[in-house]
Amino acid sequence: MIQRIQTVYLILAFIATSVLMLFFPLWTLKTGALFYFNQDPIYTVIVGLSTMLTTISIISYKKRQNQFVMGRLNIILNLILLGLFVYRSLNLSGDTTSVVSEKGIGMFLPIVAIVLLVLANKAIKKDEDLVKSVDRLR
Repeated sequence: MIQRIQTVYLILAFIATSVLMLFFPLWTLKTGALFYFNQDPIYTVIVGLSTMLTTISIISYKKRQNQFVMGRLNIILNLILLGLFVYRSLNLSGDTTSVVSEKGIGMFLPIVAIVLLVLANKAIKKDEDLVKSVDRLR
């Protein structure tokens, strides 16, 4: 159901967590090399789970309650991913011999995904409330 606004939000979150993460580096190393999320297996697993949850949530548009729960789980996964990014960047850039020289825009993509997932959950909740109010009238 592409005409529903939550599907648009979920598609944008899918793009932010899967497609854009491939093109934007997390940080630049002092050697000049770019560090992407797929160079660390923990980041790869969490981004893969987040992408999978978003895809399943888009497909299961008829089950709004399941879609809402998957959205919440996806928000938690993205918060964990963001926390790992911040932890690693603060740990590595805290001393003078660190290997990270500057942070990339890829670190902020989980924030974009979280905002889009919150908006999608808000729209899903609104749809669910509308269906419940119509059922009460019958």
